[in-house]
Amino acid sequence: MVVIQQVCVGPGPVLLVQQKQASAMADHLAPALLEACVVVGASVDKLREVYQAVNNSEAPEHLLLEPEVLLVLSPPFVSRPQNDSDVVSSHGKRRRSFLRKKREQPPSAAATPSQGGGSEGGSEDFSVPKDIDLMALPQLCFPGGLQVTNEQKDVQFHFLVFTDVFGNKTHGVVMQCYQPILEGTLLCHNGAASSKFSKLFSPFSFCVISKYPYFTALKDCLSCLLIQLRTCRSSDMEDRVKEFAAKLSLVPIPPPGQLHLMFTLRPLTIVLPSREDKDHPAVDLDLHLPFLCFRPQQLLQVLCCLLQEQRVVLFSADWARLTLVAESLLLFLHPLSWQQPYVPVLARGMLDFLMAPTAFLMGCHLSHFEEVAAETDDLILINIDGGSVSTSCSDTVDLPHIPPAAADCFTQRCQSLQTHFDLDQCHHASCTDINRQRAQRRAWQRKLNHDIQRITLELMVNIFRDVSCHLNYEHRVFNSEEFLKTREPAEKLFYKKVLETHIFHFFLKDRLNRKMDNYARMELSTRSEMHKMKAMVEVARRPTMQEIQARRKSSVTESRLNKRLGMSLPNLGDGRTLSIQQNTLLTRLIMSDAGLRTPPKPVKVFVLPDFPASLSFRSVQSYYSELIQHLGKAIFSVQNENSSLLARFYYLRGFINTLCLRRLDALSDFQNLYKTDTAIFPTQMVTWLVDSLHRAERQQAERRPELKRLILRVRTENEKPLVEADDHVKKFEFPRKHLHQDEFVRCVQECGIVKDVATIHHLFDALTNGQPKQVDPELFRLFYTFWKETEAEAQDFNLPTEVIDHLDNSECVYKLSSCVKTSYGVGKIAMTQKRLFLLTEGRPCYLEITKFRDIQEVKIASAPFLLVRIPSLRIQTSGRPEVFEANLKTETELWNLVVKEMWAGRKMADQHKDPQYMTQALTNALLMDAVVGCLQTQRSIIAASKLAYFDKVKHEVPMMVPKTTSETLKHKINPSLDLAEPQTVHVLLYTPGQLTCNDSEGEMNPKLWVALSGGKVVVFDAASWSMLQDCIQVGELQLNCMLGLVQEQVWIGSQDSVIYIIDTHSMSCNKQLTEHRHEVTGLTLDPRDQHNSQQMYSCSCDGTILQWDSASLKVKRQFHLSCDRLSSIQIHDGTLWCCCGDSIVELNKTGTPQRRIALPDDLQSIPSSFSSFIVIPEQGQLWTGCADSGELCLWHTNNHRCPTKRISLPGCSGVTCMIRVKDQIWVGCRGRSTVGGQCDGQMRSQVLVVDPESHTVAKELHAHSDSIQTLCSAEDRYVLSGSARRDGKIAIWKVE
Repeated sequence: MVVIQQVCVGPGPVLLVQQKQASAMADHLAPALLEACVVVGASVDKLREVYQAVNNSEAPEHLLLEPEVLLVLSPPFVSRPQNDSDVVSSHGKRRRSFLRKKREQPPSAAATPSQGGGSEGGSEDFSVPKDIDLMALPQLCFPGGLQVTNEQKDVQFHFLVFTDVFGNKTHGVVMQCYQPILEGTLLCHNGAASSKFSKLFSPFSFCVISKYPYFTALKDCLSCLLIQLRTCRSSDMEDRVKEFAAKLSLVPIPPPGQLHLMFTLRPLTIVLPSREDKDHPAVDLDLHLPFLCFRPQQLLQVLCCLLQEQRVVLFSADWARLTLVAESLLLFLHPLSWQQPYVPVLARGMLDFLMAPTAFLMGCHLSHFEEVAAETDDLILINIDGGSVSTSCSDTVDLPHIPPAAADCFTQRCQSLQTHFDLDQCHHASCTDINRQRAQRRAWQRKLNHDIQRITLELMVNIFRDVSCHLNYEHRVFNSEEFLKTREPAEKLFYKKVLETHIFHFFLKDRLNRKMDNYARMELSTRSEMHKMKAMVEVARRPTMQEIQARRKSSVTESRLNKRLGMSLPNLGDGRTLSIQQNTLLTRLIMSDAGLRTPPKPVKVFVLPDFPASLSFRSVQSYYSELIQHLGKAIFSVQNENSSLLARFYYLRGFINTLCLRRLDALSDFQNLYKTDTAIFPTQMVTWLVDSLHRAERQQAERRPELKRLILRVRTENEKPLVEADDHVKKFEFPRKHLHQDEFVRCVQECGIVKDVATIHHLFDALTNGQPKQVDPELFRLFYTFWKETEAEAQDFNLPTEVIDHLDNSECVYKLSSCVKTSYGVGKIAMTQKRLFLLTEGRPCYLEITKFRDIQEVKIASAPFLLVRIPSLRIQTSGRPEVFEANLKTETELWNLVVKEMWAGRKMADQHKDPQYMTQALTNALLMDAVVGCLQTQRSIIAASKLAYFDKVKHEVPMMVPKTTSETLKHKINPSLDLAEPQTVHVLLYTPGQLTCNDSEGEMNPKLWVALSGGKVVVFDAASWSMLQDCIQVGELQLNCMLGLVQEQVWIGSQDSVIYIIDTHSMSCNKQLTEHRHEVTGLTLDPRDQHNSQQMYSCSCDGTILQWDSASLKVKRQFHLSCDRLSSIQIHDGTLWCCCGDSIVELNKTGTPQRRIALPDDLQSIPSSFSSFIVIPEQGQLWTGCADSGELCLWHTNNHRCPTKRISLPGCSGVTCMIRVKDQIWVGCRGRSTVGGQCDGQMRSQVLVVDPESHTVAKELHAHSDSIQTLCSAEDRYVLSGSARRDGKIAIWKVE
């Protein structure tokens, strides 16, 4: 498969490792540390000419020579022998040194080799990795030119980054060292040349190329090579380089996570740090270098230029600084990723690259600064050595600045950084071991890098925090115009430029994909309480009283308000003032956030075995075998302690087994990633392994259940049609043609006015009142403009402090009348979400009219004025004898609709304990206002009345909630708030506070986990009922059951036969149990073993029951129950109770059925099936419910002769779920359809509370308009019920 041969390149033999047949495996394996090792220098012919000229006392004319590629080494370096005697190694062929004289050939032949990889002797083609361009490499290895000198210079390093057309990066570390030139050859005798000849020194570059940015590690490796080159003979130099490259090719790359790898190259031990996760590159450089070169203000300028995609050029007299600073700057932009041309080191012959018209980031030598500044326009010139930022036209940069709140926070953070290692080491003893000292430096640098990355990530969060408020995920729309309107005037130009960049476009794609990266986690964790509460309601943005008071303290805001007072407000934005307040609160919040000062996660360093003495095939295989043994010991040592670390060991061992072609062992290791961490599962590698299995291997795999499952899963995934991910990003645009209902729904959702489909349908009916069922594009534009103008006016509405003191902090003014005469005096009527009040004319003061919950009657009347009567609005309030009357004139009918809708919404919200009713009523009222404003016809009020949904409901359906329901119901929440339509609540799980991370500061709040349709899981804070996580995707099918474990895990059973495990700390689903072959329907835990959590059971619909060791995630026992459909299991007193379709079965500890309770005869003929059951062992009772029967059956488990008792359930057509709470049985029912007015006609369902002693229904609770799907208990204090999609709500009930 692989042969090692000499390939004659030009005038001399060059030893190359040639792979004649491209292995398919190479495309799927994670690369090793070494991609290639290239030696670059001057040709022997040129050196001889220079030497002879100097030796003859002639003036040398060609001291600046053309560099050429002299040697290319790339893996694999050994091949599998055909027989025992056939061992091909890198030392198996005799060859001449690359330092010797070459045969005659044109000078350009070696300097411009092809990448074709010819294998015949005498070919002029190098065989090199396909991603490496040898055309430019010689120049980049000698960016200042190859200079022959008359004195030996110090060894120098610099760093390279190559980027292909797809944006994939390859990294290089170059070591440049000088060797003396002697007659006919180059010799090295311990660094001293013979005194017989004149001294001339020629540089050689050794370039190590890797797919990964291991700058420090590769620099250390080359430093070790340098020691060997200084002490070896000329004839051995090529062997040493080849041996060096071969060793590096054996070093694997650590998988993402907290496992670092260490290996030894005498005399140093070298560490490869892992990537933090798959979205981050490895960080193997000193991120504080830019902080040593620039003050925070200059650093912000540089980042600002990059965010705006300017043409940026870095300058330094040190080539190494260019790449290190450039790489650091790009890491500071994370999660934004630079999309433009990137060449951190430009050789002297590449300066014409700076004439490119596009944005770029490039670097060149400081000596070219004046030349570049004079020859090119519009460049941002960054002098790393001088710490200055200027342009090619000016000493200052005339670009919009980063918003001041974010910049100030960043500047303050930078002051806390400790960027000097020596200061940190003052109190330590002097270190006498170089490797120990290097370890101390690495630990210090890692912590500093962590702090810097947190600070720069915080900067990006502060800059782009409000972007998420203007995204429509369903239609993948970013409303950039509305986002810009929320920015401060001084910030708008900055954001306008950034929003047009490629870097921001790719950032938007990730946000619209709901990518849960470090940015998203920090943005969620640092949201203010006000932001969290606002995220829970879908309503037009208005400033709260608290925000109005806060903005008054800002002189900048005051001047803006005064300047704009009385101005017309066309197309102005929503939340402008809010943005300042959020930024101010944000800064204070993050500055006090202890999470930003947390140390980096602890890492484990795994030491690789010593490299083999020889590089024969057997030696390499022996090395890999030893590495596999070490990994096996590491796996055993952390088996039940750290699943994340365990996953990394499995990954590494699977990778090494793949290299050794131990395919079954590799698949077994990768199969274990399902139980440890699916985030690093190598899908392509596993697919290749499965496809490459031989017949004998396939037969062996069939006999191993875990491999059989894996192979089946891989094949199933491969058979699915390839669906390309939709990652486009749209900007909202006004429609250009008439809109039918579906198109109208899309446009309204895209522009961010309303998300709820039912409300948009009502709006469509209102705008098409009496017209063909389509909306004219001009009418849509008018409606949108009126809506936004109303928002803008509300933003600039400034209440006096005396008025604000009478209102709650969370109240907002949503509507304001013109100045009218009222029974309380002359003034303007203002409406908040809670009340109506009068702002009196003259010196404004507050007069409360009424709270919506206190209204008794609202009607239109007429008031005499001179000789006419004008329309007025009368409001009767409970507890007040007088009637409020306002002469609203032409506004009367609209205010009548609005106040009645708000009144009805408040009544329903109070009665149903559901604040969303009030939110929806407020949205309806604002839409009515916009409809009337844009139609401006006599029929506008009739059209707007179509949005008065709750007022219609109040008149057509009795609004009174039964007393028992009202007393028991505590609250209702909507888990589908972030979705366009309600979703079925399939499963609910309450986890107490101690379930989550114990090592965090303060006690963690309890959580409510909600499984919605399509595998979505939503998480609520069960203390405040605010949403913590809007969507954790768990598979794609329906979720059937959930269970919380004390090891910070939530187990979820799915229809796709997988048990998914969510980490409650990271809120990520990174583990899967794939032992079930059919739909997982039940999970249960032995209540007597809650702390150890060892007695864990799961079941699938085919009757399979598995007992799990929850620590190791291994199956302890498996048994099968013959039944139609196994829907749930429970464990009581050590025995399992199973709910089958036609029976309830009790199993003993061995899985043997010891009791079977069959469906009653009268129900077998329906047909029906058991849907749920409850066992009360201490009373010897079994309670069962059936899906199509409105009654419960009570069975006596201790007395078989006692007849079954039936308990009829009023208003119930079937039982869907049951739980036992204290001494009560709570039953979820499938209701009966009822037919009412046009707003009704839906299913009414109830939760029934049954007394098991009296066998009677103690409570009938009505709170859902669709079938109850699930019940769960919250510490026996509350019961939570979730319903099907027509309702989609969660009701929270008090338990007595």
